[in-house]
Amino acid sequence: MNNKKVAFYTLGCKLNFSETSTIARSFTDEGFDRVDFSETADIYVINTCSVTDNADRRFKTIVKQAQKVNAEAFVIAVGCYAQLKPEELAAVDGVDLVLGATEKFKITDYLNDLSKNDHGQVHSCEIEEADFYVGSYSIGDRTRAFLKVQDGCDYKCTYCTIPLARGISRSDTLENVLKNAKEISEKGIKEIVLTGVNIGDYGKGEFGNKKHEHTFFELVKALDQVEGIERLRISSIEPNLLKNETIDFVAKSNAFVPHFHIPLQSGSNELLKQMRRRYLKELYEDRVNRIKSVMPHACIGVDVIVGFPGETDELFLETYNFLNELKISYLHVFTYSERANTLAATMNNEVPKNVRSKRSKMLRGLSVKKRRAFYESQIGTTRYVLFEGENKEGYIQGFTENYVKVKAPWNPNLVNTIQQVTLTKIDEDGLVRFDFVTEPVAEFTA
Repeated sequence: MNNKKVAFYTLGCKLNFSETSTIARSFTDEGFDRVDFSETADIYVINTCSVTDNADRRFKTIVKQAQKVNAEAFVIAVGCYAQLKPEELAAVDGVDLVLGATEKFKITDYLNDLSKNDHGQVHSCEIEEADFYVGSYSIGDRTRAFLKVQDGCDYKCTYCTIPLARGISRSDTLENVLKNAKEISEKGIKEIVLTGVNIGDYGKGEFGNKKHEHTFFELVKALDQVEGIERLRISSIEPNLLKNETIDFVAKSNAFVPHFHIPLQSGSNELLKQMRRRYLKELYEDRVNRIKSVMPHACIGVDVIVGFPGETDELFLETYNFLNELKISYLHVFTYSERANTLAATMNNEVPKNVRSKRSKMLRGLSVKKRRAFYESQIGTTRYVLFEGENKEGYIQGFTENYVKVKAPWNPNLVNTIQQVTLTKIDEDGLVRFDFVTEPVAEFTA
């Protein structure tokens, strides 16, 4: 008898990818065969996101994709959108089961009957019950892994639904994080990216208590000692939680790379207060300057929201000019969209959609300019590149430790190896060409 087949599709953040991998392992432990989402499967699992309206709409498209491949397949929705609006997802044609924030980690318990339903079944906890921690990590292209260290958030940003979708801030035990990091290293993976909802808050809820058992800095120091991991990358960290001690440690670390992604959201103190962010722009500028003072070659990415209620032309230009002057390397631009059950959705002075779109375009243009300037500053320097596994139109790509994306003619022997290179020029597609410092040495790993 053939094993039943399961396929997965992940929307949203690195944290979702790490959790999809953990959920997938629970299926393989039960004897399921995992297949690609484009292949025929008995079960399709969609891990949802709710950060933007676009993610909501994409869910319906993905359900239709699954039904085209196998109209009789059992379709399951999990993730943030599934916790926030379970009945809405259950009503989508083709969806059979919707699982909330705690239920998704017990997904195989709900698979006694895989017959199609006219209306999806919902098993979703009250978010107050999402108070326990499930560790996870994902292995994407065999060159890097996303390691979850923290979940949930105690912040009350007025635009954000994540606390409603993921519950209170809670952390993996330091012991388990180190165990997972060791497991990853033993698979021959060269880079670990730390993920969570608010990773700078690491240590809170580590053993189910409210206090911090460890700090984020203690986590960083401990991970730096794990043998076999050549690179550790901090994903997104709040500016008020990125302390000098962490910045200074990364500057001297052998494993942690000089790359930070720090959400700003607005360069206007007036709007930061309306958003209930826990810092003002002066602190943000201080964090950037501190990084650049000890790591001039560091790459710094920024999240920014445009079109928040009350964002006048003057306040938007304040953000634009602030970012233009900062020594940052690229932007992730989010166009504000109203989310149900958030304070911002009730605020006056709504910004028209066409104005939001125009401002978004302006900041994306600034991001292109910033990234180009950062890449140009790196030409002539010697860096270490971790090469990835995909053949992209005859080229292999990879990232330097400070997140410069490079390309070279495809060579399978380079996959999952780290090579020393000198960056030479920026190609017409915006990627960087290089010369090998020494002839490349292939490291074949299982």
